Amino acid sequence: MKIKILLPLVAAAAIPFVMGGCATDAHYVQTGDKEQIVSLGQINIQDYANAANAAVNDLLAAGALDKVSNPPAVLFVSRIVNNTGRQIDTDLLTKKISIALLQSGKAVTTSVDPAAKGYRQENEFMNDQKATRLPDFTLSGKIIETIDRAGSTSRHTYSFQLSLNDNKTGYQVWEGEKEIGKQGTRSTVGF
Repeated sequence: MKIKILLPLVAAAAIPFVMGGCATDAHYVQTGDKEQIVSLGQINIQDYANAANAAVNDLLAAGALDKVSNPPAVLFVSRIVNNTGRQIDTDLLTKKISIALLQSGKAVTTSVDPAAKGYRQENEFMNDQKATRLPDFTLSGKIIETIDRAGSTSRHTYSFQLSLNDNKTGYQVWEGEKEIGKQGTRSTVGF
């Protein structure tokens, strides 16, 4: 008898939670907008955009890409090493950099695709064509995470470090770094 009375009461009490779970205030926001969610323990899309913009602006201002004899410079986009405690997709950074450099007209980019490389070499050999132009520069880098804690306050700093290597001389002709720091408090009760 108690179960028959208790069941409707539990169901009635659960309705606001179920209905509240269905209601959302979802809406579109612009990347970089002040409404963006800042996550303390991860790199957000606006962090990649900020790091890419800073790197491209610094690289173009340095003028390293202007020193090639046959513009635009050919840039090989190498691997970006992830030295964070998280699994991240570094293409979110390199693709933004590649797009901005292509749009600037200062560089064209290439990356490793063994199948395409083999096909191109075979096609050049069979057609007795001159080899395609080798990259003038290689862009590589690393993303490093540093965590500092004091009580319930935590600060995560993400360092985006990039290097441009001149493939003819082997020297690094440009290096850039953008640090993004986030600070917040941790909940003392976790689930």
